[in-house]
Amino acid sequence: MPRKYYFEDFAPGDVWEMEGPVVTKEEIVDFATRFDPQYFHVDEAAAKNSPYGGLIASGWHTVSLCMRMMCDRYLLNCVSLGSPGVEHLRWLHPVRPGDRLRMKMTVIEAKISRTKPDRGSVLHHWEVVNQEGQLVMIMDGHGILGRRPPVRDP
Repeated sequence: MPRKYYFEDFAPGDVWEMEGPVVTKEEIVDFATRFDPQYFHVDEAAAKNSPYGGLIASGWHTVSLCMRMMCDRYLLNCVSLGSPGVEHLRWLHPVRPGDRLRMKMTVIEAKISRTKPDRGSVLHHWEVVNQEGQLVMIMDGHGILGRRPPVRDP
């Protein structure tokens, strides 16, 4: 059985590293066709004449890929109670077909809720790089996690 992660498993300074799949042209076009159909995301020929010189992934696609990495690494085994949001999201370098993304998440802050002591909030800083080590995205993400139940005496 996989390990279960609770609020107490996240301390400031902790680092979680994750590797994602290779981003394909087909995935870029499919995502963008559905959610962000700007020409430099969906039309390879037209994208060659864009400021990017070729097809690039939507920034929202990049965020979605990172969310999947986080789910695969630990979130699906967490006592997750959702997220109140993100801050400071920046797309710093285009993600292109053939890129492989890696993500490093650093715990910035972990606080027990004052009003609901059975949970706490965790603030992570996300840094996402491609296979060349180029920083492609940063953001700060908030999560609400359940606390570990107290051990009961026999």
